[in-house]
Amino acid sequence: MPSAQFIQDVPLSLAELKETMESVEKRDGELNYLSLKTKEYLESFTPIAYKKREELHAKLLGLNLTRLKEDHFCKIIDFMPKTIDELKVVLQSYPLSLPKKDQESIVAVIQEFA
Repeated sequence: MPSAQFIQDVPLSLAELKETMESVEKRDGELNYLSLKTKEYLESFTPIAYKKREELHAKLLGLNLTRLKEDHFCKIIDFMPKTIDELKVVLQSYPLSLPKKDQESIVAVIQEFA
């Protein structure tokens, strides 16, 4: 049995994963048990469509927030925090501090898409 190798480590948002699962289902025709459970979860908890996710991601990148990385953007898009307090909860697992102005701008962009 061949050993798996990681080529690159890229964070995926739920919308991207849902899109990937749909392409795998089209390719294979049928999903296994764990893939079906994952698909059910994604259908229940994906807050935004893939195309809207791309627009939101572009707008968040357009804010030019130097402290945020791709991991942070994925979490923000997955949870869609509508208030500054919700944003703080989403980002509390990261050693990150954002100025109030940046937090307000993130929440304002998300409210456009909510």
